[in-house]
Amino acid sequence: MRSPLTALHVVQPGDGGVARVVTDVIGAQLDLGMRVAVACPPGTPLAVAAGARGAEVHPWRAGREPGPRLVAESRRVAALVDLVRPDLVHAHSAKAGLAARIAVRGRIPTVYQPHAWSFEAVDGVTGALARRWERWAARWTDRVICVSEAERRRGEHAGVRAPWSVIHNGVDARRFTAGPGRAAARAALGLPPTAPLVVCVGRLCRQKGQDVLLDAWPAVLARVPDARLVLVGDGPEAEALRTAAAGLCVPAAGFAPAAGFAPAAGLAPGTGPGPRAAAGPRTEPGPGPQPGPEPGRRTAAAAGTATASRTAAAPCGAADRTVTFAGAVTDTAPWYRAADLVVQPSRWEGMALAPLEAMAGGRPVLLTDVDGARESLPPGQEAHCLVRPDDPAALADALTALLRRPVLREALGRRAQQHVLRRFDVRRANAALADVYREVTAAPRHRHELGEPISQ
Repeated sequence: MRSPLTALHVVQPGDGGVARVVTDVIGAQLDLGMRVAVACPPGTPLAVAAGARGAEVHPWRAGREPGPRLVAESRRVAALVDLVRPDLVHAHSAKAGLAARIAVRGRIPTVYQPHAWSFEAVDGVTGALARRWERWAARWTDRVICVSEAERRRGEHAGVRAPWSVIHNGVDARRFTAGPGRAAARAALGLPPTAPLVVCVGRLCRQKGQDVLLDAWPAVLARVPDARLVLVGDGPEAEALRTAAAGLCVPAAGFAPAAGFAPAAGLAPGTGPGPRAAAGPRTEPGPGPQPGPEPGRRTAAAAGTATASRTAAAPCGAADRTVTFAGAVTDTAPWYRAADLVVQPSRWEGMALAPLEAMAGGRPVLLTDVDGARESLPPGQEAHCLVRPDDPAALADALTALLRRPVLREALGRRAQQHVLRRFDVRRANAALADVYREVTAAPRHRHELGEPISQ
């Protein structure tokens, strides 16, 4: 009798959307009778969830960024490979992909899943080094799995030459279609019963763009004064975002800010917390924002004029009445149920998981036009549900338009739910991944000839 396949997942980070994706994968693989081992930072949501599912969990104390500890982190992966003796290593995200491929170096089948490319997060010399590494490491990669066609094109454009598979993220719709309705969810969470409610779920970090959302929020309040915003999640920029929210000026009733309204205190337009400068318009092939002026850039004189106009016309109010920080939660489903609209203002993605979860629950979403966004939306919703990244004014306009049209929101939500149930079921994604595992473990152990992407 043939022994069950053994997979070793090497994962960093151990939280957020990556952790949720890996948790679903682990559960499906255990259900298939596979032996599953997970190397991830101890004490993280992934470590807890993987252990609860019955996987072997091995502590891997790795930071998010490359640094002096990389050699030791790679050696730890090599030791785990010797201990677990897997048939296949599956590395998730850039840091794990770096450490695992250095450790394994093609000795056993290796699958790499970037979950958004590392070079999207950085510019200049660091970005060039990230591209160079991704190109170089492809020699030790039996398959690169991208979660969207746009992510695959971006890697290809960066010069990554590898056998590809595109497997869209999937969601377990049962988690989001069942449960109490909007009113009951709000009551349970202590939220206002009738206020127009915008929810943003994601790690509080520069990638997810919550700073842009806070920049946009005063203009939303100027036109929808009773609107409320909830940020669900935690992360390295939590303190900066809380400070920015506390400094928001809540417009007086009837106030309409001039074009180029001033941003949240402490966050300059387009700069936000984090290392990367404001992203300009993308010019790589494939769908994306159209070229135009760099978002968020204004002269000092223009900024001063906008600030003076705002101060004169709109006295500052208590921001905590309109913006709530929910912190990290174990279950995001109640927050989606409570929402009228879910927003994801990311600067870059592979394919964000939170919008799929929200749509599975029947909620309309507003996304920035980054990798995976167009592929996740139902056809025809782009005009209402897609805006340019790093553009607070466009984001405010789109939020306002949707908050003012409840009938449209309900229609968008119903169609989005049908779309996700049909195209983004987690079982389909896990079946496609199982096919990849079978293919790479059956292939001869030599470097694959590079060819066309392998469709899943």
